[in-house]
Amino acid sequence: MGRVVSYFAAALVRPRRGWVAAELDLDEIEDADAAADLLREVDPDAELALLFVEADDEFLVVLRLDGGDEMRVFGSDVSFSDESRVGAALLADLEEAEVPDGDSDDSEEPELMGQPVGDTDLLADVGVSARDLLALCAHEGMLPSDVMLEISRKVGAADALTELRGE
Repeated sequence: MGRVVSYFAAALVRPRRGWVAAELDLDEIEDADAAADLLREVDPDAELALLFVEADDEFLVVLRLDGGDEMRVFGSDVSFSDESRVGAALLADLEEAEVPDGDSDDSEEPELMGQPVGDTDLLADVGVSARDLLALCAHEGMLPSDVMLEISRKVGAADALTELRGE
């Protein structure tokens, strides 16, 4: 592992109503399953639980649990796994992300900054399509924290996230 990468890990869980936010410490995790276990501890009965990990204003990982069971993971750039032990734990064994096919107009295709990995569709049912997710990650000048906030706005959790961040 190269440099020391600082990160912020925000759990956003939706119990029956509203959202609950908590900051998680991922320093001791060995893999994505361990991160999912920490996420479950925030609210074991949550219908939907999201973990956002943003690191060094460069990388974003989104981990999703439905009903505490099925885990899906997306990473904005596979190189996070080379830069950080946390990145390596979260992104291990993920396949290169499927970039959705565009229409015939190539000008709408996002110009990806890194090599996304994992499930680009993990937020499609809550208002963030694979194309939207990739476009947010590729948008010039948009930091991972901005992407995290935009996604939380779309799913209705922005207030919980901004309160957690002290903004």
